[in-house]
Amino acid sequence: MRPKVSIIILNWNGLADTTECLESLKMIAYPNYEVIVVDNGSQGDDVKVLRERLGDYIHIIEKDKNYGFAEGCNIGMRYALEKSKPDYILLLNNDTAVDPEFLSELVKAAENDPKIGIAGPKIYSYDQPDKISFIGTKMNWWDVGAPPVNEIDTGQFDELREFDLVIGCALLIKRIVVEKIGLLYGGYFAYFEEAEWCVRCKKAGYKVIYVPKARIWHKLSSTTSKINGFYLYYATRNRFLFLSRNAGKMQFLLATVYFFLRKFTWTTAFLLIRQKNLKALRTFYRGVRDGISLAVKGGV
Repeated sequence: MRPKVSIIILNWNGLADTTECLESLKMIAYPNYEVIVVDNGSQGDDVKVLRERLGDYIHIIEKDKNYGFAEGCNIGMRYALEKSKPDYILLLNNDTAVDPEFLSELVKAAENDPKIGIAGPKIYSYDQPDKISFIGTKMNWWDVGAPPVNEIDTGQFDELREFDLVIGCALLIKRIVVEKIGLLYGGYFAYFEEAEWCVRCKKAGYKVIYVPKARIWHKLSSTTSKINGFYLYYATRNRFLFLSRNAGKMQFLLATVYFFLRKFTWTTAFLLIRQKNLKALRTFYRGVRDGISLAVKGGV
């Protein structure tokens, strides 16, 4: 029998996106999987409609509030680890559509090497289906994150490769790795939690790989764009939180100096001069303030 995969999907007032994602999942070729949907306190009738449309295809965990991406995924993973004992867990954004072979390719690649801990697919833009958005990246402690590719696919990224980080919108991880490195750190709420997972995975002696034959299409920031300033605040705050929890002291110091010499100055100028958006500027400054405060407290 093929390895068991528990697929974790979060929903927060995203009925249309979640339904489309689930309908694409129903077409996959992989035979041994389950789908767990964690509803993060949606305000409408999302849960009712999903149950009516998808029936036994999904198991829904209904929560009373928005726990964020990290803890929302943890809720689903705790359930899967206790009830299903899967061989793999797949975190999948609800604003994605998947190729029928994507899960087969991810599992096949991961099964080829016991030292592979995390595998990520080739991620295309939903609006431009032949444009690659993300693959994976090497860790850059100066400017943390996974830069977008934004290139038309001509086969230039068709080689399976080992990276430091892959993107959390579709991430396959072995259960034994989760048991060794733990769940996602809920303090992030959103953004950087999968980067830390990848760092912890590699520190535990496992590999992080990119699997080009596994393909998905992603509607970038479909959920977080519903909240004004959400991405700007958490991406800024969590940069410092991530560095304080994972970088060495010198790496943290140099990355912080780089941020204030380059990122802080450029972002301030962009928001103030080009956009004349004082509200966004205040959100950015609040993210810097709160991130530094968390870092000073030891990243907890």
